[in-house]
Amino acid sequence: MSARVVVIGSINVDLLAHVPHLPVPGETILGSREDRAPGGKGANQALAARLQGAAVTLVGAVGDDEDASVALSLLRAHGVDLSGVRVLSHSPTGLAIITVSEGGENTIVVVSGANAAFGEADALAVVAALQPSDVVLMQGELSLPLTDAVVRAASSSGHRVMLNLAPYGELSDEALRLADPLIVNEVEGTAVADQLGVGAVDEAGRATALVEAGVPSVVMTLGARGALVADQSGPAVVPAPRVTAVDTTGAGDAFTGALCARVALGDTIQSAAGHAVRVGTYAVQHRGAQPSYPDRESTLP
Repeated sequence: MSARVVVIGSINVDLLAHVPHLPVPGETILGSREDRAPGGKGANQALAARLQGAAVTLVGAVGDDEDASVALSLLRAHGVDLSGVRVLSHSPTGLAIITVSEGGENTIVVVSGANAAFGEADALAVVAALQPSDVVLMQGELSLPLTDAVVRAASSSGHRVMLNLAPYGELSDEALRLADPLIVNEVEGTAVADQLGVGAVDEAGRATALVEAGVPSVVMTLGARGALVADQSGPAVVPAPRVTAVDTTGAGDAFTGALCARVALGDTIQSAAGHAVRVGTYAVQHRGAQPSYPDRESTLP
């Protein structure tokens, strides 16, 4: 039986500048073009999960401005439930300023706007109204106290919480040990391991040590190498298909949304990760974040 995915997270507009190479401090370079597109880690993951077949509700906030229409456009077009999105008249819609190089690498500066004004009480009210089978997905772009409180409240009421701690922020050890899975990249995984006082020389050892430290399951993204899954059965590497990357913006969110969708639809974490790697690999072959995401009719690499 499939479950609804409830994503509590950030909603932004992405302002993308395409450049020949990423600038170094003090350098001015000319970009080839500028794009505006919907973004934000919460919104990205909600769309990716919906495109992979899950029923998805997005919870968060936008401003009462023109950017809100851009930020919600693809979510609305693809049937994501937006009844949990608040419109705040006193804060602008969040903005991410992204530079993308010809090689597909990027730098990102996020101005939180309405995301920072979304309150803990609002989020906890959503948790109190969850349906028994709902799966909760969170990221690191909302405030840390709100994220910590929601993880603990949702878990204590019997809901599975999937936590993509990106960007890394120091949540309570209790919250980290409730994430099933905890989804991190290599840098974030190292930061979590340091926080929990575990160490290892490689990714597999680090993920295994996190499970031994009480995290139910860990999914670590490894970029072009794929992903690593660890739980009580041990670590397993999920390799990625070899492709030429055009733009890596939002690829991690494509992976996370697809992973959550497949778990909600009944897959094991290992099987879900295998599918999510292919979804993320598809995304890096196309420009932008949300516009690059495949649906169930797309041919995955």
